[in-house]
Formats: sequence, C-alpha cells, structure tokens
Amino acid sequence: MRILGNIIWHFPFFGFLNALFTFLVGGLFVITVVGAPIGLGLIQLSRMYLSPFSSAMVSKDDLQSEQNKYWKTFGIIVRIVYFPFGLLLCFVTILQIAGLFISLIGIPVALVLAKSLSTYFNPVGKVCVPKAVKDEMERRNAEAQVNRYASR
Repeated sequence: MRILGNIIWHFPFFGFLNALFTFLVGGLFVITVVGAPIGLGLIQLSRMYLSPFSSAMVSKDDLQSEQNKYWKTFGIIVRIVYFPFGLLLCFVTILQIAGLFISLIGIPVALVLAKSLSTYFNPVGKVCVPKAVKDEMERRNAEAQVNRYASR
C-alpha cells in the first residue's frame, strides 16, 4: 500500500516537484551559512518527499541523547529569524492541502503535506528516517510512559 501511495504521490500529483522545490529552498539557506540549520532541515524534508508514505521526519533530540549546547543556542536564534519564511512556506502548503482535499484521491496526499507543516515551521534539527524507525521510537516512548505510571 505504501508503494502505491508513493506512486500516486509522484505521478498524478507531481510530488517530485514538491521535493525539488523544497530541496532548492533548502540549498539557498545552506549557501547563506547562517541559515545552514534551516537548509539542512529542508533538505531532509525534500528527502522525505521522495517517499512520503515510507518515511517520516523526527527530531534529532529524539534520536540522540545529547546535542552541542552552542548549536542548540544558534538554532534558537535562527528559528526566530526564519519565522517569516516558514510562515510563507506553510501558507503555500496549506493552499496545496485545501486544493488536494477537493478530490477523493487527493486526501492521502494532503495528509502527507499536513504532516510536513511542523517541519516547515521548525526545520532545525529534523531528520528523515524510515517509518519503521519512527514507529519503534513511538513504541519505546509509550513503553516508558506505561512504566512511569505503573511504578506510581
């Protein structure tokens, strides 16, 4: 079913163009050096757009236990500067989502774009992982919550 979703994403709905556009915007941010954290996140998002039904975006904080504190501080400053650009990209994506919800076959594709809205708002520190990795991370988090409640 995921393969069929990826095929539908690319051919009738031109998902590869969305991936290309996101990659180019990410490349422009990487060229500016100051926007490198944003650009790297957008490039990861374009990677997710190549197979959206088989991959997902997760935060690096969820994958790693520790991150450089200076990089985190720089990331916060860059997020503040990036906010107007992120708002513009989110607005364009919301228009795409509204257009896709018109047809029945476009609803799964619209849901993929809706998943990407959080990455457009905050691309700093996001990576593309296979869906199985994200599912395992969610399972481990749920198991940890169950253990916390069971120990009370």
